[in-house]
Amino acid sequence: MLLPEVMWPRRVDVAEVIGAGLEIAALGMGHRRVAAHLGLAEDTVRGWICRFRDRAEAVRRHFTVALVALADDPVMPEAAASPLADAVLAVAAAHRAAAVKWPEMNMVSRWAFAGRVIDGRVLTCTPSAN
Repeated sequence: MLLPEVMWPRRVDVAEVIGAGLEIAALGMGHRRVAAHLGLAEDTVRGWICRFRDRAEAVRRHFTVALVALADDPVMPEAAASPLADAVLAVAAAHRAAAVKWPEMNMVSRWAFAGRVIDGRVLTCTPSAN
């Protein structure tokens, strides 16, 4: 079954909601505070954060490779406080590079973009760096 890029496999919430939760977690907030902020169940949010944290280095590598491929003069994100935050920054940097190259990408959220780039597998399996 094909899913729109705003949906990720095996997830009820749309990419933007999950991504917002990951971005909040990247600031250092725990799953309870993220869940309260989003108005979602703690278990759901804890699952996203744990899965993303487990895959953070692979996601960071994947989107760093995408950034280098997309940008004429790529600006690498500064190291962050955690691998999860590093991965979130890499997704954002690759999305910005894509939006410079293709202005219509400004109409696509960074998390829908992430799902599109990585075949929706931000949380479901470890991506390979192409």
